[in-house]
This record gives sequence, C-alpha cells and structure tokens, in this order.
Amino acid sequence: MTLESDLPQLDPAAFQPLDVERLFPRKRATHAPRILLLYGSLRERSYSRLLTEEAARLLQAMGADTRIFDPRDLPLPDAAPEDHPKVRELRELARWSEGMVWCSPERHGAMTGILKAQIDWIPLSEGSVRPTQGKTLAVMQVSGGSQSFNAVNQLRVLGRWMRMLTIPNQSSVRKAYQEFEENGRMKPSSYHERVVDVMEELVKFTVLTRDSAPYLVDRYSERRENAEALSRRVQLRSI
Repeated sequence: MTLESDLPQLDPAAFQPLDVERLFPRKRATHAPRILLLYGSLRERSYSRLLTEEAARLLQAMGADTRIFDPRDLPLPDAAPEDHPKVRELRELARWSEGMVWCSPERHGAMTGILKAQIDWIPLSEGSVRPTQGKTLAVMQVSGGSQSFNAVNQLRVLGRWMRMLTIPNQSSVRKAYQEFEENGRMKPSSYHERVVDVMEELVKFTVLTRDSAPYLVDRYSERRENAEALSRRVQLRSI
C-alpha cells in the first residue's frame, strides 16, 4: 500500500504510523503519581469535600502525591483577571498534576456551578501547552437522595472536552449524609469499596500512561494544521 495511490486524501508529511517506542518509552518516570483533586461544594459539612478527602487518603496509601484545591474565593469565570491568586493557584496545580479527581454533588440533576467554575478556569491551552491534555481523570458524585449518575456523566463529557483519559470506573454515593461519621471519615460500605476501586484504577492508569501521554493524544489533524501554519509563516517571511 502506498499513501499516494491508496489514501490520496492523506497528507504524507503529517501522517505517522504507530511508533511503539513512543508508546512504550524505555525511560520511565519514577516519582510518585501527581494527582489533583477538585470538589464542588462550599458547605461547612460538604460531602463532596469529605469524599474527596477520603479519596486523597487512599491515593496517598497507594503511593500518590496529592493536592486538594480549595474553591473558596475562586471568582466566577471571566469575573476576574487571569492573574487572580486563586486562578493562578488552580492553573499551577493543573500543570503540576498527572491525573485528577473531580467530585461534585448532584444539584438539580446536574453538577454544581462551583465545580464547573473550577474546570472553566483551567484553559484549554496556554500557548502550546494544554494543561489537561493526556492526563488521567476519575469522576465521583454524591447525592442527597437516591443514587444517580447525572453528575458523573456530565463530568465525563467535560473530561473528553478537556482531552483527558477518563478511567472506566466511577463512584456515585447516594444519601451521602448516611455514609460519613461525625469526624468526617467514610463508613465501611460497598460505596467505600467502590471509591477504593476507583482510586486503584486511577493510580494504575496514571502510571501506565503518563510517560506516553503526549503521544497518546497527538493528532493527525493537528499535525497537519501545524504544518500548514508553519508553511504560511515561511511563505510570509519570503514575501
């Protein structure tokens, strides 16, 4: 098969066959997986925060390095400049991380605006860098009533939009007020076991993909666009 005769639509300069060396690099990172956790409620006893803190403890027990972002004082998107201290903090954590956990209450059948605002402040691109592209993601939600999956389903859509590698497993805790002790620790239950499952999976996927993440999300269409942009710049210089 030749590209010119069998696939004339392709741009040979941008098309790349599978590169196993880039998919399985010989040099592997040895530092602890870096996980950023976001939650979606400002209540004093926030169950999404308590679930996030439980997830962080589990991740640390599995050898991960964790950071939890406190959304208090984060302005609404577009309501403050990008150099606002909380915006800078969030963006620096996004760049630092290799994986994320997003945990939201379900409110009116959807994720909360508090969590969405955090995600909206993470830019799709900063120059040539996408802060979330190729990073792993685990999604969780808490509900005050019967079990639902509306929030985690929305979070999955957002993860795809941010070009993240969302793991298959997820957690949805119904009647969350029944699942935590007064001290904020999660009670033993099938819900807790699912959280353990999700964090195990997140750590494994993060370690598995972090060294090849740039290659995993490298796209033919973008390589072709970049080549065309470079060509235009070269032509402009020659005018």
